[in-house]
Amino acid sequence: MPHFTIEYSANLDARVDMAAIVEVVRKAAVETGIFPLGGIRVRTVKCEHYAIADGNPQLGFLAMVLRLGEGRDLAARKKAGEHIFSTLSDHLDPVFANSKFALSFDMQINDKETSWKRNNIHDALKVETING
Repeated sequence: MPHFTIEYSANLDARVDMAAIVEVVRKAAVETGIFPLGGIRVRTVKCEHYAIADGNPQLGFLAMVLRLGEGRDLAARKKAGEHIFSTLSDHLDPVFANSKFALSFDMQINDKETSWKRNNIHDALKVETING
């Protein structure tokens, strides 16, 4: 269960291709090798109403949160997080170069005792792999 939620200021729509962002994050998550492929989710949420710093409407933000299940040690989580963040940050270099922008990434671990899931994507991916 690596679920990425990306909130962003609406003014980024003119500067950033959010479909590309979703794919950059998905690929980076796969590259880490620590997440089950069938559990990866990446979604964006556009924030129409927001206020940043001094209220300048040109300021922008992208805040990403990763919720994941228990079971990965700190070193593995840090290595994966650094890879995902640096990949996303590199992709957003043009935004940093051309505007005032804030990027953040936080990782949260879900307690398995209070997290419920139902997912048949894992089984479908196994069948696709076998039937190739």
